[in-house]
Amino acid sequence: MKVVIQRVLESSVSIGGDIHSQIENGLLILLGIETKDNIDDADWLVSKIIGLRIFSDADDKMNLSIQDINGSYMVVSQFTLHASTKKGNRPSYIKAARPEQAIPLYEYFVVQLREKSGKKVRTGIFGADMKVSLINEGPVTIIIDTKYKE
Repeated sequence: MKVVIQRVLESSVSIGGDIHSQIENGLLILLGIETKDNIDDADWLVSKIIGLRIFSDADDKMNLSIQDINGSYMVVSQFTLHASTKKGNRPSYIKAARPEQAIPLYEYFVVQLREKSGKKVRTGIFGADMKVSLINEGPVTIIIDTKYKE
């Protein structure tokens, strides 16, 4: 699994011109699932995200987690995170999991994030044409790939 995490003041997902979901003060998580991913990847990633200390404390140091600030999560499926641009100029998505594999893992990730964090988790709709809006605070953007666990 690969994620792009953005610390946001607010984020929303619109589908067909209507706001589907929105959060304030939290993390926007763009989640890409590849063919080799499994439940272990999701569990590791959930634990890592919950513990990330990327929110500012009273001394303006990134020392607080989302748990500490009582923030929210927005999770949006993003198969294009697994784009390969090795050959030519047209990206290949051969590593991205097909919906029959990706949807159950995406849903598992969301449930685990909600249960383990005890926080509000909003989502887009898997496979929908979504418009994602955000105000990135900082900006703070972090990329995590479960294959490297860095």
